[in-house]
Amino acid sequence: MIKRILILCTLLLISAYLVLAVTAFNGKPDNRICKGMELVVKDSVNFGFVTPAEVKALLKAKKLSPEGKPLNSINVRRLEETLDKHPFISDAECYLTSGGKVGIEIYQRIPLMRIMSDNGDNYYIDQEGNIMSAPGKPVHVAVATGYIDRKFAQEELHKLGNYLQADPFWSAQIEQIHVTPKLELELVPRVGDHILFLGKAGNYDEKFRKLRTFYEEALSHVGWNKYKRISIEFNNQIICTKKEK
Repeated sequence: MIKRILILCTLLLISAYLVLAVTAFNGKPDNRICKGMELVVKDSVNFGFVTPAEVKALLKAKKLSPEGKPLNSINVRRLEETLDKHPFISDAECYLTSGGKVGIEIYQRIPLMRIMSDNGDNYYIDQEGNIMSAPGKPVHVAVATGYIDRKFAQEELHKLGNYLQADPFWSAQIEQIHVTPKLELELVPRVGDHILFLGKAGNYDEKFRKLRTFYEEALSHVGWNKYKRISIEFNNQIICTKKEK
């Protein structure tokens, strides 16, 4: 009986300690001075559209840099709202750390393609299919031109952009997509003086698999500049148009 009472008392003391610890950790921060920022940009190994230095410069320009300020005066929500307005940031999470710093985690918006439509539109679409701007920022992605409205860009070209970006070979090979008045797709490769005709959007797995085989088994032997047009519009066949001599 005494043993049970001792165990119960021990459990109660541990529970009380945990409650006090959690309350102290989550309570209102004291007047300690912020020692700086712990800043992480997600996926920065593959994409460098946002840098820690750029984030720090942005907060400094907006007079929101937390370093040197009392922790209880820092509005982390306001920091998030400011960072979320950056064209290359999809989401920012800010919080106070137990070490007296402000933690900031940045999730980048990844541009897939630049749209330069005949109707005068000039913008980027990102991996989520959203429209984004990139003022003064060089972005090396494929360019889409021609008869493009925003619905076609956000639906059809978004799918094509994701497909190309997921494949290192095609991501490096395709530099331009042109949309014809019939909403058919023509691709301009970096290597080879020819046009790739895809026809209507869709069925990319089959079309690019067939084209990759043709590249490896045919063009590598006859030369990359033998044809002016290579059509992979139809299933189970490739139609090539030779250059005029």
